[in-house]
Amino acid sequence: MKSLFFGGVHPGGHKESSAAVPLTAMALPAQAAVLLRQHIGAPCRPLVAVGDAVRVGQKIGDGEGLCVPVHAPVSGVVEAIEDRPHPGGGVCPAIIIKNDFLDTPAPTMKPYSHPELLSPAELVSIIREAGIVGMGGAAFPSDIKAKTGMSQTDTLILNACECEPYITADDVLLRTWPDQVLRGLEILVRVLVPSRTVIAVEDNKAEAAALLRERLTDLELRVLPTRYPQGAEKQLIQAVTGRQVPSGGLPKDVGCAVFNAATAAAVYRAVYEGMPAIERIVTVTGEGVKQPRNLVVRMGVSFLEVIAAAGGLADDVWKVLSGGPMMGVAQGDLSVPVTKSTNAIVCLSSAQNGEAAHPVCIRCGRCLEVCPMRLEPLYLYRYSNAGELGALKRLHLTDCIECGCCAYACPGKLPLVEGFRVGKQALKEGAK
Repeated sequence: MKSLFFGGVHPGGHKESSAAVPLTAMALPAQAAVLLRQHIGAPCRPLVAVGDAVRVGQKIGDGEGLCVPVHAPVSGVVEAIEDRPHPGGGVCPAIIIKNDFLDTPAPTMKPYSHPELLSPAELVSIIREAGIVGMGGAAFPSDIKAKTGMSQTDTLILNACECEPYITADDVLLRTWPDQVLRGLEILVRVLVPSRTVIAVEDNKAEAAALLRERLTDLELRVLPTRYPQGAEKQLIQAVTGRQVPSGGLPKDVGCAVFNAATAAAVYRAVYEGMPAIERIVTVTGEGVKQPRNLVVRMGVSFLEVIAAAGGLADDVWKVLSGGPMMGVAQGDLSVPVTKSTNAIVCLSSAQNGEAAHPVCIRCGRCLEVCPMRLEPLYLYRYSNAGELGALKRLHLTDCIECGCCAYACPGKLPLVEGFRVGKQALKEGAK
């Protein structure tokens, strides 16, 4: 069976080492640094002050517009509100909480009574107040996606593909707590009322697929051939429905809504347990870490502490990424805290160093063949380096999903994605 979207690549999976280890919860940290920007949109404003006592699940930051709140992942005292490094780059204000290790829950940390009677609007409000975002890495506010999809969605897709190499967080979630994912999906069905609901999983997750199949009654399970970037929203829609999201468009433009498996589980916990987005599963893996595994981690824990919980770094470490090797962001400071979209910390050794001292284009056309968005990566790279904003607009640079297929396939080792990010920033600044 062939993949039903254009382009893509088949990088090595490297998933076995972390997938084989049972999911465990990480010990609570002595300090949690809760970043006020953990989503696409406006950053939160702090709702607490230095010296305030906070409880687990208490809302400590919020804002207006495209914004969702952040919550205290531990109980204790606010030590500081200061800039901290962000795993996506740069710095961001953070609320620093000294843990009292009592794990005292906030009064709001309780299940909703009769959740089956809640209206779609009430469910969307709960999702918003729980601070839930796309937890597959996109970090778009889930309440906005749900709200805009109302009356416009005929096909709801649960994205359990997890196509990025090394990452197994969603796989272990499905194998450990499949009912959380399915009950969260049921809530999203109640909000969007689609005529078709599909759970999409790649065929390298046979155990997860079997567990889902045992539990499904009226929902559809699609086991898709493994191919990167099948988990990208637009590519998954095409693989499942055959529809193509237009240039500059959104899934709702073709009657679809896509939610990640971890996002669905977070929705379940918000409604049935009263728990906001204060923890998530993080894959800690790669040849550069001693004991690859998946950990349940509270938000605000430093990467260094998470890596230590996986045995620490190996002797030969080349690069530490937030995310996977295709789309992840290299980290220069391991004090960065885990955020809602941190699905993996991948530690690579020098054996995985594919960089070239003198990258060069050999005009082979491989980047054109593998680009899932049917763009022209070579020309986008050239025009980005030259600052030709008009040409970048004409060639639809903003449609690039930064999947890294072109860079992976490039025999000349051009840093294509880095060039595209520079071009996008230039377009954004030019629009001001």
